[in-house]
Amino acid sequence: MHLDMLTLTRRTSILVTVLVVALSACNGNSANGEDGAADGSTTATTATQDSTSTTTQSQETTGEGAQDGDIVSVHYIGTLDDGTVFDSSYEGDPLEFEVGTDQVIKGFDDAVHGMVVGEKKTVRIPPEDAYGPVDQELIFQVPIEQAPDNVAVGDEVLIDGVVYGRVTAIADTEVTIDTNNRFAGQALTFEIELISING
Repeated sequence: MHLDMLTLTRRTSILVTVLVVALSACNGNSANGEDGAADGSTTATTATQDSTSTTTQSQETTGEGAQDGDIVSVHYIGTLDDGTVFDSSYEGDPLEFEVGTDQVIKGFDDAVHGMVVGEKKTVRIPPEDAYGPVDQELIFQVPIEQAPDNVAVGDEVLIDGVVYGRVTAIADTEVTIDTNNRFAGQALTFEIELISING
């Protein structure tokens, strides 16, 4: 990986939508994201820290449940285990994707499968069904002279115009960059509302 074209960029939002192929390959994950998503039923279950669990809210629902190949539109709110909201579609248009085609992370896709229009659900997706575990081989050091001017911990950098990484440490002679997805190793919780299904 050539590092002489390291440039600084700041991305302020995480789309939980279609995965960027290049990032998916680097992170060893088949679903994207900056972003990904979920599964539904009409019963509530208790959430645990180690497994996917759902809490659904009964609503007036119509039609048949979403199946593979359906184009669905959903609104969602994504939160971390500490309650931090990292993304929401409610400030804009619903997220649209085709069910069963890896356009979103596996746990989100699984959650939407079977949902009916008007249904709402909350699902906690473990790392293995989201962005996978942290891969230590995707964390590396770059000579500080190759880093952008005024780079700071937390900045995102673009390497060779292809791979994004986050600056996690700065020393006198080197900068540490983590090219794992920012949500690698984390469970993600989504509140999902199915808006429409187009078969």
